[in-house]
Amino acid sequence: MSMMPKPGLNLRRPAVRLSDGSLVDRQPFKSASGLPLVLRPHAKGVDLLGWIRDNQTQLQQDLLQYGGLLFRDFDLRGVQDFQAGLNVFGVQLMNYIEKATPRKQVDGQVYTSTIFPPEHVIALHNELSYVRQWPGRIAFFCEIAAETEGETPIADVRRVLAAIDTEVKEKFRRLGWMLVRNFGSGIGPSWQHSLAVESREEAEAYMQKSDTQWTWMEGDRLRTSQVRSSIRCHPQTGEELWFNHIAFWHPSSMTDEIRSSLTGDLGVENLPYNTFYGDGTQIPDEVVAQLRAAYDAETVKFRWQPGDLLLLDNMLVAHGRSRFTGERKILTAMGDEVRPASVLPGSTN
Repeated sequence: MSMMPKPGLNLRRPAVRLSDGSLVDRQPFKSASGLPLVLRPHAKGVDLLGWIRDNQTQLQQDLLQYGGLLFRDFDLRGVQDFQAGLNVFGVQLMNYIEKATPRKQVDGQVYTSTIFPPEHVIALHNELSYVRQWPGRIAFFCEIAAETEGETPIADVRRVLAAIDTEVKEKFRRLGWMLVRNFGSGIGPSWQHSLAVESREEAEAYMQKSDTQWTWMEGDRLRTSQVRSSIRCHPQTGEELWFNHIAFWHPSSMTDEIRSSLTGDLGVENLPYNTFYGDGTQIPDEVVAQLRAAYDAETVKFRWQPGDLLLLDNMLVAHGRSRFTGERKILTAMGDEVRPASVLPGSTN
């Protein structure tokens, strides 16, 4: 009786498997933090799934130490290989919730990376830091590398926190931060799409359980505000982290031309998104400039290669996207949901 092989990785050639890790080279990236740890096979045909399974404890420790693992040259070839790798690593995938940026569902809980004009940069951020529960891990897979640039910049937010001026840091620690979003302006997703609901009643039920304040406005428009802690502690290591979208959604993140146009057309209070201190007071542009400088000082970039799989601890590492030319196809998935005891200032868990 013939046996059909099960779907998985590297079934295209005989597999070589050793549990001592001697077939895989482990080299920290040439950055101040060593982020990411780069893993490459010494020989063709390494059974990556088996190797991850046999070295699970060490890899989990590596992820906490470095914040990110880059699996390169393992002949991974598409979404099924991507899913299989995450599955054997033990990542419990989750849906993209409280959607703020456009992306397409590829297969199950695998999505395209954010669909955004290639000439623009996506600032560094930790995925879904503004929700009531967020992914503990996020992964990326390169199907097609851009012709030029197109990197996914990353930064260790332990080091970002250390680089922020003490007075600035302590004010955010005390007050937290507030995200205000306006749905219905014609810019960005609708509240129905973002919250995955159809009616106002469903939206209100969701917002109530997610610690979100809301106001309905004329024309079925919705304004939400969410106050969150700016600094959190990692649930496993206890380390303090700069974990938020403060700089990402502050109006100073826009180009001067776009900011002026939107402010003129909509007014400051009706911008699609804005960030404030947790008490609702404005965050000066110069403060956000200091935050960006801290990110910039810790930013690490590497050129994507087809088949690369990058696994990040979403609480330890922020990510973004460089501008690019040519076709670029990066898949992403997130998982290992984190549910803190509190999302409000005064709690860092």
